[in-house]
Amino acid sequence: MAAPPLQYLETLRNSHPELSVWFNDLSDLYQKKLWHQLTLKLEQFLALSVLQAGDTLIQLYHNFIVDFEMKMNPLKLAHFAVIVSRQYATKEASISYLEGVNEKLRATREIRIDEPILYIKMQIAMFKLELGLQKECKKLLDDGKSTLDSMTDIDPSVYATYYWVSSQYHKSRQEFAEFYTNALLYLAYTSVESLSDSFKLDLTFDLSLSALLGDNIYNFGELLAHPIIKSLLGTKVEWLYYILEAFNSGDLIRYQELCRVHKDALNAQPALLANERKLFEKLNILCLLEIIFSRPAEDRTIPLIVIAERTKLSVDDVEHLLMKSLSVHLIEGSIDQVDGIIHVSWVQPRVLGISQVKSLRDRLDAWVNKVHETLVSVEAETPDLVAS
Repeated sequence: MAAPPLQYLETLRNSHPELSVWFNDLSDLYQKKLWHQLTLKLEQFLALSVLQAGDTLIQLYHNFIVDFEMKMNPLKLAHFAVIVSRQYATKEASISYLEGVNEKLRATREIRIDEPILYIKMQIAMFKLELGLQKECKKLLDDGKSTLDSMTDIDPSVYATYYWVSSQYHKSRQEFAEFYTNALLYLAYTSVESLSDSFKLDLTFDLSLSALLGDNIYNFGELLAHPIIKSLLGTKVEWLYYILEAFNSGDLIRYQELCRVHKDALNAQPALLANERKLFEKLNILCLLEIIFSRPAEDRTIPLIVIAERTKLSVDDVEHLLMKSLSVHLIEGSIDQVDGIIHVSWVQPRVLGISQVKSLRDRLDAWVNKVHETLVSVEAETPDLVAS
């Protein structure tokens, strides 16, 4: 039988005298029934490293929090429940505990109860994935997506947990593009400062590999602009950062040099070795996009031989490269095989790096000068019209 809440706090105080101030505050807020302030204090308390070992948090929930859990903000309760669930010895026990909390939440019939229930369901989906139950995890993700689509004004933590679990599901299936998309969406709802250094490094490494290996991912600008990418710098996998830069700028020579310098590290990545041909094709496509982007809009008629020289491909292979780019809608235009040229009418918008933004600025400056020269010329040739 659980001890009364205050008696349990006293027991904890005796076990952890160094935390006496915390227990005094919790006891005081509990007795005054200041549930909101007590919730905020618990949020800080549960993050203490001394409480992360053993089953301390489980006991805290069953002997203290359970007494007033329905007076708490439901989403905060869901956050606490997920933290507590990670201390159970087995994933099955964790799932059983979380399902019990969700039953209590449903019984409250609160207006916005779907939000905390979904948050907990996503943790259940994560546990099922860790148990190898992919189909059950996918079912919970599909249901979660439907719930998200039907809600408005959703807390960022709920979005974050959905996209995190979704990313891990796709990672387990080696679906690189889907992992990349969902992991970036997870980061959109998560403060990078709240993540540990080891977590950031692991996630950035996975994101980088997925960007390289994912189908139809031809722009790494969003990843390179995200602060988490700096996690690679100063580590053993720093080479991956520079490879991403080389791909994003379509720099074939730089990529080949990196491959030579970091040959051993690359050989230690079986996924990169198994997709070497695919990577080379992606790099050539990005080189093509860079060629197009570097040209003014009025100069988008490009000889195939120019592309061949930059990509180190034959003209026949360049035609194949162009067909691939057209088929995945990276560019629009037409190929003139007789004259050996391509007319590009449109290129897919991209997230630009610093060097690419500088290039765009230079082109805008050139355009402004050209407009000014045209204005001066018109004024000189039609003085009477301009004066009137």
